[in-house]
Amino acid sequence: MRAVAAVAWRKSSHSMNQGACVEVAPMECGVAVRDSKDPAAGVLLVNRRQWTDFLAALRTP
Repeated sequence: MRAVAAVAWRKSSHSMNQGACVEVAPMECGVAVRDSKDPAAGVLLVNRRQWTDFLAALRTP
């Protein structure tokens, strides 16, 4: 988990003033995702294929 602590987390500019938000960080093994309001709660690690499939699903009407 130390490697996850050292990554550069990014939060969407669309959620800067919202209550709930997620942060993402690119990693060699894929993408790390966490709750920005409670970063110590845990991290979800997904591989790059899962991440691109997730983003594609968000863009599909």
